[in-house]
Amino acid sequence: MAETTGGLSIPVPTGRRLYWALFLNSQLLAAVGYVLLTAASFDSLRLVAYAAIWLNVSVWVVVNSRPAAATDRARRRALAVAGGYFALLAVAGGLVTVGIGEAATGLRIAPLPPGYGPALLYSGEWITITLMPNYLVGYAALAYLVYVTVIDAAGSAAAGLIGLFSCVSCSWPILASVVSAITGGGSLVVTSALRVSYGLSTAVFLLTAGLLYWRPTVVPWLQRWRSA
Repeated sequence: MAETTGGLSIPVPTGRRLYWALFLNSQLLAAVGYVLLTAASFDSLRLVAYAAIWLNVSVWVVVNSRPAAATDRARRRALAVAGGYFALLAVAGGLVTVGIGEAATGLRIAPLPPGYGPALLYSGEWITITLMPNYLVGYAALAYLVYVTVIDAAGSAAAGLIGLFSCVSCSWPILASVVSAITGGGSLVVTSALRVSYGLSTAVFLLTAGLLYWRPTVVPWLQRWRSA
């Protein structure tokens, strides 16, 4: 569909394209408004792009994934597996960590760059919670895909195990700390490692989401095994 104004043809999206166009435009407006109203900034457009990839891919795979018909027992079992998977990712990915004792500062909102913020932070004596929108939505999407996989594959979430590697973003800072101790806190090597971690974790997230969404081998193999 296109509108013609003074001989100029302007394509107008329809159907699902219209909804996605509105969704993307809404994100852009929300990001601009967020930066204008808070201390957040667009200092690193690459980081903002990474966060946008996590958010949009997550929404896309969830919208386009539907579990097969299953019994209530199968759905409860799949939900338990997916819940455990999300909890494992939350801990491994740094969303939930141990507390910091008497140094706890309580609840606050951090104005991180769009997508990573606004981040809800809770620093407690026994537990620390860091809820950044892109990671929270991303891990929830992976957990949902595991839920669908468990139902479709009759009780197996084997493909989902690779999702554990989507927490590589937390292993790079550890590596950077070791390098920092050797080369000094201002080292260019440390800075580079921390920057690479975001791109690497995003790449692994995309691989994980893709494998869980398309499941190229796991489900057919299990179905053949069950029918043998």
